[in-house]
Amino acid sequence: MRRACVIGWPVSHSRSPLIHGYWLTRYGIDGSYTRVPVQPDDAARFLGRLRAEGYVGCNVTIPHKVTACAVAAEVRPAARAAGAANTLWYEGDRLVVDNTDAAGFVQNLRDAVPGLDFHGAVVAMLGAGGAARGIAFALLEAGAGAVRVFNRSGARADAFAAYFGAKVQALGWDERNTALDGVSLLVNTTPLGMPGSEPLGIDIAALDRTAVVADIVYVPILTPLLAAAQARGLVAVDGLGMLLHQAVPGFERWFGVRPEVTGELRALVQRDIEGR
Repeated sequence: MRRACVIGWPVSHSRSPLIHGYWLTRYGIDGSYTRVPVQPDDAARFLGRLRAEGYVGCNVTIPHKVTACAVAAEVRPAARAAGAANTLWYEGDRLVVDNTDAAGFVQNLRDAVPGLDFHGAVVAMLGAGGAARGIAFALLEAGAGAVRVFNRSGARADAFAAYFGAKVQALGWDERNTALDGVSLLVNTTPLGMPGSEPLGIDIAALDRTAVVADIVYVPILTPLLAAAQARGLVAVDGLGMLLHQAVPGFERWFGVRPEVTGELRALVQRDIEGR
């Protein structure tokens, strides 16, 4: 039996076992995928002994994503850009890490908006953390022409832009309502607007009617930003699809089958999120 897992602290909230368990059953694979709670000061040791513990690989969630990059023999470009990894596997005896959130985000957009052309697109990105960096990397790789990043910390936005170069522009948080001209894709990578958080405070009226609005949050699935986009008649893409698509590369690495993200799987995870 091939075994994989997800580690985090805490990790009980992770829906990865639900996703991978669905695929293991669907494809009749003799394998397992479980949650393993690992304290922060034990993460490096656990990952260093991953194979000895009987695992072919794992996912990592908060707060272990940076540690995963530090212990790996090879850090793939998307993980290097994000400064964080979420998927680990072995190539021979070498532990390799990647950030599949980035590719999962782009694939979710492709599925949700058939025919979407990234080439030359102008992207507005809210937030400049690891998730935003990974997504910017993937969008630029897909052909995006420019990324405007808005962040409450100007220094962090400047560092973000400096990492990627001329195609990425750092703008002040207070410019998020006035610098949306020509934007074809707006991406929120912050938790702002969620219950218990400050409002996102963005007016999307300046967006073109053909613009796409995406949020990486999936609890709730319909965020305030996406509700505002729908009210304007814009295409709104939720974060649940990204969650499902980011799981595909890891499953293929560990179990040898490239799984399909189906409507049945989406409905299964959505019911779990909504407590039904």
